[in-house]
Amino acid sequence: MEYLHTMVRVSDLEASLAFYCEGLGLVEVQRKDSEKGRFTLVFLASRDDLARSGLTGAERPLPSGLPMLELTYNWDPETYSGGRNFGHIAYRVKDIYALCAHLQSMGVTINRPPRDGHMAFVRSPDGISIELLQAGEPLEPAEPWASMENTGTW
Repeated sequence: MEYLHTMVRVSDLEASLAFYCEGLGLVEVQRKDSEKGRFTLVFLASRDDLARSGLTGAERPLPSGLPMLELTYNWDPETYSGGRNFGHIAYRVKDIYALCAHLQSMGVTINRPPRDGHMAFVRSPDGISIELLQAGEPLEPAEPWASMENTGTW
């Protein structure tokens, strides 16, 4: 068995790309528009996964083994509910405090702040729960995170 990707449906492709690419730092590695099916697929990967694989993201077709997130945008409007039923997507990050501060500066709510220097949760524009885990040992507890309360659910 080989892991290929995780797919999430998004209702606003541009807002989702801003969140995943500008916010989380993922890179668009492939895009497919289907006129007949009336959808767009955008595949994203982390810079670290690209570097580990020795890929640039420009290879076509992409070799297997690159962990990717597939954003599916259906051109005909649909309402998606139950994002929490999906569970969550998790990423290991180099500096959880810096990333949470960056996301917060973009207007993203930090649902579960990284009080312990190890774990945080945020939500995508479509309500998908994203878990952020500090690489290596947890960072020392620091403000404003150490005393920040949870907001909403994750």
